[in-house]
Amino acid sequence: MKKYMRIQGRELAYRTGKPVGLFILNWRRVRDGVYSAEDCKLYEQTENWFRQYLPEPPFYGDNNDNPQGAVTYFKTEKFEDMREKAEILMSLLDKYKIPYDIVFTDRVGKIIYEDDYQVAVVDE
Repeated sequence: MKKYMRIQGRELAYRTGKPVGLFILNWRRVRDGVYSAEDCKLYEQTENWFRQYLPEPPFYGDNNDNPQGAVTYFKTEKFEDMREKAEILMSLLDKYKIPYDIVFTDRVGKIIYEDDYQVAVVDE
């Protein structure tokens, strides 16, 4: 089993130049009015659950500025704790036919943040 996993879209983030992660991929559809009102609510409830249970790396800050251009990966060994909620977000992507990939790797780059559930990395 690989140590890290990332659920990411096939479109790039303007701040990092890397594929957007699961949360931004969904958030963009909410922002752009793609999701139904019911699905927007489901996204919001699920995202709030993650905000409560998944630590937010400090580099995001109030403005989500992420000046180092870091991306986050889940720790595979701890992902089971979040699988059910992550699958809700993936099911929204599936419903609206939004492509995404699940990447498993042991090589993530230079780790600049780590907690029990995730790491944030920049290119080495």
